[in-house]
Amino acid sequence: MSFEPQALNTSRIDALIIDTGCANISSLKFALERLGYCIEVSSDKDKIIASTKVFLPGVGSAQYAMGGIIERELGEVIKQLTQPVLGICLGMQLLTEHSIENAIDTPCLGVVPGEIKGIKTHSPSLRLPHMGWNTLSNISDSPLFTGLSESDYFYFVHSYCANVSQYTLAECDYGQAFAASIGKDNFYGVQFHPERSGKSGAKLLQNFMELC
Repeated sequence: MSFEPQALNTSRIDALIIDTGCANISSLKFALERLGYCIEVSSDKDKIIASTKVFLPGVGSAQYAMGGIIERELGEVIKQLTQPVLGICLGMQLLTEHSIENAIDTPCLGVVPGEIKGIKTHSPSLRLPHMGWNTLSNISDSPLFTGLSESDYFYFVHSYCANVSQYTLAECDYGQAFAASIGKDNFYGVQFHPERSGKSGAKLLQNFMELC
């Protein structure tokens, strides 16, 4: 599997990364540009609505991230999007109904049923945050995972997770089984960081851009 850098056609915009004010966007933007896509970063409502593909990244707490979304009046905009949307890490968690962190229950976007709670490792040898490379299991036939298998590794950094449910597209295990990816309708989410996951992550990003 080879992903050679391609020349960008700057006259087009292939996808938009939503700027919520709380995400490290550069690595995702660079990863997509290495695949030959032209990427815009914006919090402009009209540009988000008009984009062919949309990414929702996030780092930090759900409370702070949702605060940024509300401040920019983007909540209803995101909920009503009909094009493919990919939430990454905290961005995936924001797609669910609510997130409970440090006893604070934060209402989220609610486009994928479910809730976020702290990982229960049940073992002192498994430290939090869950940080590092892991494989996936019970991978669905979603186009997001075309050409990927349980032998592929992805990079995780998180202390909270969504439980496995009917909306789970792939699972991971770190002391407990949790949803490594979720999806409903045009909304997709991955708990791991594809932009930091080498060839496997590049393949997933390409799948989202080309197949979803």
